Amino acid sequence: MSDGESTHRTWRYRWVILGVATFTQAASGFFVQGIGAMGIHLQRDLSLGTAQLGFLLSAAQLVPLAGLLVAGELLDRYNERWVVGIGACVVAVSLGVGGAVPGYASLLLVLLIVGAGYSTVQPGGSKSVASWFDTSQRGLAMGIRQAGLPLGGALAAAVLPVLAAALGWRAALTAGALVALLGAVAFMGFYRRPPARSLSQDSTPHDTEPHASWFSARLRLLREPSMVKIILSGTSLVSVHSGVGVLTVLYLHEVTAVEAGSAALVLVAAQGAGVVGRICLAAWSDRSRSGRYVCVLTCMVAVIVGMSALITPMGRSPVAACLLFIWLGFFGIGWYGPWVAHVAESAPPGKTGFTLGSAMAVNQIAVVVAPPALGLLKDLTGSFAPAWALLSAMTAVALTVTARGERRHRHAPARPQATARVLRRGRSGS
Repeated sequence: MSDGESTHRTWRYRWVILGVATFTQAASGFFVQGIGAMGIHLQRDLSLGTAQLGFLLSAAQLVPLAGLLVAGELLDRYNERWVVGIGACVVAVSLGVGGAVPGYASLLLVLLIVGAGYSTVQPGGSKSVASWFDTSQRGLAMGIRQAGLPLGGALAAAVLPVLAAALGWRAALTAGALVALLGAVAFMGFYRRPPARSLSQDSTPHDTEPHASWFSARLRLLREPSMVKIILSGTSLVSVHSGVGVLTVLYLHEVTAVEAGSAALVLVAAQGAGVVGRICLAAWSDRSRSGRYVCVLTCMVAVIVGMSALITPMGRSPVAACLLFIWLGFFGIGWYGPWVAHVAESAPPGKTGFTLGSAMAVNQIAVVVAPPALGLLKDLTGSFAPAWALLSAMTAVALTVTARGERRHRHAPARPQATARVLRRGRSGS
């Protein structure tokens, strides 16, 4: 076999990597993404309020507040194959144990452990795909990979409520454990690092970097204008994603009188629209002359329109409400494809894991706070309108601030490698 044929075969393997990373993402998030779809069953069987239901989602997302930062550092030091694979195994084992827990408090504890394992899957899968694809296809690849989360959510919304109704909510946890285990085995079995990876990238001398310099350099990275823009847009849009996930079924059932099973199918459709959105919007960002972030700004505008429409009389029509949730699925979930590609490309050399982990960790604050806060707002007011208004206002503020920053960035003189200089200053102690 010639060198050219060998190289071609090797780089064709990147599509295998993409498929495995996408499957592992979907498998690891399968159960948690289905909690909202099982909301009616969980409220009935465990006597929960809407805020308590939201706390279940928050429990699974709490540990990643710190776990994503740790995972980012591990991914810059060690092979993604084991970091991601072991994390997915933790998800599987904890859900398996959860199938035997006695009640709500124990379920919260199980979901905390699930979150610890999932901390490695999200940034690890993103880094593995980013390392195999160049910028001409990275947006599309990231979009396909990030479609794993809503894809898992769509499957979970279709399957888990049926299992919960027929066999109880514990059977749904057992199913989630088996799916997560398949994801772990697939990633550890098929993942390989790209042959073009440089030794300097794999062996960054973290241990020789003084702790104070390490910490200050990373704080400076988080204060960079590009990272502030990333964080503001990410936290607002991930709150929308959380709101769609936890409130869609309850809203359709209580406000528009849609039967519980049909409402769950609408959530399936919204998650499916998110899958399509993550791929299509990311592919658009590959070809956009205005840059990837313009795609994110477009998603923010669309989300404001959709959330505002839910507050109007249109939102009380079953057909219109279903279509609005599909719209919000496409843009309110689909934004993540171009956003995460933008984050990966904003990372300085050798710090992709840390940059992804940092941005995702800040997002986790919103992921943890949004579900119970939105649920509590609904419980206190007896209406879903304040929740939709809050999400719309948050997104509008983030849109205003980051759109201004984007215009200044596009008209300002280029500052190549600015973020890398931040990290170098940190290493030198300046």
